[in-house]
Amino acid sequence: MTNHIVLFEPQIPANTGNIARTCAATNSPLHLIEPLGFSTDDKHLKRAGLDYWNDVNITYHKDLAAFLSFLGDQPLHLITKFANQTYSELDYTDGKDHYFMFGKETTGLPETFMRQNSEKCLRIPMNDEHVRSLNLSNTVALVVYEALRQQAFPNLELKHHYDNDKLD
Repeated sequence: MTNHIVLFEPQIPANTGNIARTCAATNSPLHLIEPLGFSTDDKHLKRAGLDYWNDVNITYHKDLAAFLSFLGDQPLHLITKFANQTYSELDYTDGKDHYFMFGKETTGLPETFMRQNSEKCLRIPMNDEHVRSLNLSNTVALVVYEALRQQAFPNLELKHHYDNDKLD
């Protein structure tokens, strides 16, 4: 049971770098659907991901069709503010891999694709009168940690002792 993060045509390198760090912390593979709005050699991307890039399993997909071909019939969840179901309503403890797809920062996921897959759309509750959307990297963290919480945080340390632990 693995939680996969899928970014559709991400445009802001710092967001992708922060998401890569979250992927490293949660053992979540990262899927990037091209075209990207930046080079993966971008210094801002590397700085945001710090030294965690070697610990992230990244797969690049030429386009949405190539990703969907790769995905097959595995569970796909589209994270969008236009959904009628919240991300916390689903049960992620079915033993399957789950793929969480997030849209590009400026326009989200393609409308036609969402309409064709409306039953897969999930929303994070928020006050839409005050903001258009949440930051992409924050959204990824919220969703993947809800799935992990339901799954009892598999392969993650619930406690850790550091040599210079501030609480000792």
